[in-house]
Amino acid sequence: SECQWDGQFLLNCSFTRISTIPEDISKTAVTADLSYNNIRTFVCSDGRNEEWMLKHLNLSNNLLSELTLTTCTNLPILETLNLNGNAIHTLTLDMPTPAHGSKKYSIVDCLLPALKVLSVERNNLNTVPRGLGLLQSLQTVHMSSNAIQHIGPKDFQNCSQLKDIDLRNNKITKIHPDAFRDLNKLQVVLDLRGNALTIPLPQILLSLNFFQLEVYLSKNAW
Repeated sequence: SECQWDGQFLLNCSFTRISTIPEDISKTAVTADLSYNNIRTFVCSDGRNEEWMLKHLNLSNNLLSELTLTTCTNLPILETLNLNGNAIHTLTLDMPTPAHGSKKYSIVDCLLPALKVLSVERNNLNTVPRGLGLLQSLQTVHMSSNAIQHIGPKDFQNCSQLKDIDLRNNKITKIHPDAFRDLNKLQVVLDLRGNALTIPLPQILLSLNFFQLEVYLSKNAW
């Protein structure tokens, strides 16, 4: 491919018009930039489950529509995942619930254990992806410019390390009073600008730590 490899840490495949991820990517790469291409699918594991040394993966501005991260057991030190500017409508983080009496699914309790930043801006999400709490190191989640309509009580459940949530420019009309209640480390910003909120949010705001938190609510419908 036309990718550039510095022989040690950096793989740059940006603007190379590739439609699939090169099979010969070095497992020692620390940063991989695959942005601005025609990639439609991304599968973490190739079946051999060899661990990659990737810390930063950029898949922004491709043609991804569905993405499953439950197989990403081979990226143990990945810290940032950039999925901005795709067409993602389904982002799967948790395992399906097994039917009664059937064999239990394996618990994904170490999904991307080092991931700190997840960015899914400018996609087609209409809900917050289920299972964010499985990303136990997650500190920043950016989901601006999607089509998210509601924030439920469990959308950010177990996200105990979250410090920064960006939900600008969605279609949010309702936020459950307990949606952010247990986010004790939310101390940077909660950005809800440019949504469709119509009523004040006293119950939600009272559960947040005002001494460390910036909340942005402008450009709503009230």
